[in-house]
Amino acid sequence: MAEGAFTDQDLDRAVEALSDPERFRKAEQRVSRVAPQLQRILNDALHAGGWFGQAQESQVRQAASAEDQNERVMALRTLLAEETRLGMLVGVAIGWELARELELRPAPGE
Repeated sequence: MAEGAFTDQDLDRAVEALSDPERFRKAEQRVSRVAPQLQRILNDALHAGGWFGQAQESQVRQAASAEDQNERVMALRTLLAEETRLGMLVGVAIGWELARELELRPAPGE
């Protein structure tokens, strides 16, 4: 299938298939072998994209220094949620490209 040829229905079916715990467990086992390399790629991508560094450090300091405890907790939760979402989105992009690379590999005997 050509890049970009996925329909919303195709993506919905694929996401539904991933919700099967057994299928996800098998995928997790396959990925765990290369997890350190994938983590390095994720870190490099996040740093290269400017998502970490001074801006993030400033947000951490601001959240941690809020005087009101409830405000501080909320700011830290928000920061963690934003970083989690960002890491997930970049991780998905990496996974998508990894799948493309695997599809592009020559068939045995080529």
